[in-house]
Amino acid sequence: MILVDEPTWPAHGRLWSHLASDTSFAELHAFAARIGLPPRAFDGDHYDLVEDRHAEAVAAGAVPTTSRAIVAALHAAGLRRRKTSRLAR
Repeated sequence: MILVDEPTWPAHGRLWSHLASDTSFAELHAFAARIGLPPRAFDGDHYDLVEDRHAEAVAAGAVPTTSRAIVAALHAAGLRRRKTSRLAR
């Protein structure tokens, strides 16, 4: 399942969401490609999604949830990468 949190993360003068999968990176990358997210939006275990695209992701099937639920789902699926390991990619 693809999960998306509310756009509450500020950066570059905008608010951002996290888009993640509770199943696999293959599922996540396929969904991101389907809605036209560029590969540079991938941040190790999730995609950063600008607030203007949140509704589009939900309309395409992403399930709205909390940031905490995304982190828990990533851990449960074995997909969570710590910030330090994401930077080393």
